[in-house]
Amino acid sequence: MTSVAELRPLTSVPRVPGAVPLLGHALALWRNPLPFLSSLRQYGDLVRVNLGTMPMYVVTTPDLVHEVTVRQAGSFEKGRFFDRLKPLAGNGLANSDGELHRRHRRLIQPMFSRERIVGYSEIMSSNAQALADSWAPGDVIDLEPAMAGYAVETLARTLFSTDIGRPAVDAVRQHLPVLLTNLLVRAASPKALDRLPIHANRAFDRAAASLRAVIDEVITTSRSAGPADHDDLLSLLLAAQDPESGAGLSDEAVRDELSTILFAGAETTAATLAWTFHELAARPDVEAAVLAEIGEVVGDGPVAAHHVPRLQGIRRVIDEVIRLHGVTLLMRRTTETVHLGGVTMPPGTEVAFSLYALHRDPGVYEHADRFDPDRWLPERQAAGPGRRAYVPFGAGNRKCIGDQFVWTEATIAIATILRQWQLVPVAGHTPQEVASAVAHADSIPMTVTARG
Repeated sequence: MTSVAELRPLTSVPRVPGAVPLLGHALALWRNPLPFLSSLRQYGDLVRVNLGTMPMYVVTTPDLVHEVTVRQAGSFEKGRFFDRLKPLAGNGLANSDGELHRRHRRLIQPMFSRERIVGYSEIMSSNAQALADSWAPGDVIDLEPAMAGYAVETLARTLFSTDIGRPAVDAVRQHLPVLLTNLLVRAASPKALDRLPIHANRAFDRAAASLRAVIDEVITTSRSAGPADHDDLLSLLLAAQDPESGAGLSDEAVRDELSTILFAGAETTAATLAWTFHELAARPDVEAAVLAEIGEVVGDGPVAAHHVPRLQGIRRVIDEVIRLHGVTLLMRRTTETVHLGGVTMPPGTEVAFSLYALHRDPGVYEHADRFDPDRWLPERQAAGPGRRAYVPFGAGNRKCIGDQFVWTEATIAIATILRQWQLVPVAGHTPQEVASAVAHADSIPMTVTARG
């Protein structure tokens, strides 16, 4: 523990080289975000990066990320990254702070309870089977859009129990690629550039505004229809009441939460599933072991919620995929004086961390860039960095509220598709990582081959 006398001023934090006038390090973040973020650890546990002229202090170790997200979380609010997402997510759970965040999380948490996810799992299973049945031997499938389609359809049937929500689903299909393409550029752009007609900002704003307008119309239509005996998320959000205050959610708040769920749920699931089949294709030994486990646990029937906890091989595969292709950048802002990494930070200091870079740190993970699901076996975890170094969905009171939904959805889809089809990479293309909220792939074309 650093004593007060040993604390250094913020000016002592080493600056990362390569900043350019006016833009700072924003150009490096735009051009090569993943290599740039991964390179920061070489300059120290806590380093300074400039977004334009605004300093951003990046922590690069598991211990300091734990300080920010758990131990001293009460001294931070959401930072600049989330400010820049407000045109999309408003004041939804991803963006809100303080009492608003606590109140909304308290209202929404029951909607992602274990019991409700069991109910949603039937939809996940039937959608996964429908996707698998839509393919034929010899088909060449681009997994990114295929898995995004599965994720959006699953969200559609859990968010909306009637065709009222169909326009919102179609809007997500149309606008999600635009939002993903421009997300990181928008977040890393200096505010001074907001007034300039930069394509990335304008395209993001148009897509976000269109999506929010469609969701507004869906909510208005649902309100007009009156109370309904449905168990979908929209109906639950409209009917939700705080047990302490008795207050419900405004239409704007419902819109913000739906936007957040649709965006975050679709991207995370789609990227995880697409990378999973790509990584398994390069490791036939792992794929064979997973197939054997599916046969033993599930058999020939539909994959159900009660199978998910027993499919530990798939769980290790998903853990490893998310470790390798995880969240690009998160930010927090100090709300009071904070001591972090031996440095005193005044209120208003922007602090960032990259889970992608953290999870690929060779000082934390042996062969950090290698796909190795067995690193998550209990006996290897006991001798390794431990779970605290692995933060797939955030930590503390900011941990993703839908993490179990995503685990269940991804496990069911992998088990359903894998036992029916072998997916073989198309020769001549090596998938490249593209930075957005997570590191998704530019394209993963694979040929469908029947099992057996």
